[in-house]
Amino acid sequence: MAAATAACQVVWLRRLLSELTGARALPPALKVDNQAAIALAKNPVLHDRSKHIDVKFHFLRDCGDGGQIVIEFVDTNRQLADILTKSLGRLRFLELRGLMGMVEIKG
Repeated sequence: MAAATAACQVVWLRRLLSELTGARALPPALKVDNQAAIALAKNPVLHDRSKHIDVKFHFLRDCGDGGQIVIEFVDTNRQLADILTKSLGRLRFLELRGLMGMVEIKG
């Protein structure tokens, strides 16, 4: 569900960037840490437990097939989105902040 929501935002931002720059933006990588979600997005098998999310996965698959996004697996320990979505301890926060390329400015 989160991957489909992120894909919606990516499609919108990519179109906006293309309009502003006049150049075609490359498809960004959507890094997902759930292999089952990636498998459903690439091959949505009709299943009673996933019936309510089929529409979202169809959109995600269409975006991937259409070249609007590239869906990649990322290990949970390297999922940078956690810094925005989870309550983290100080050490984990600093680790993810460093992986994002952000540094503390001391002034």
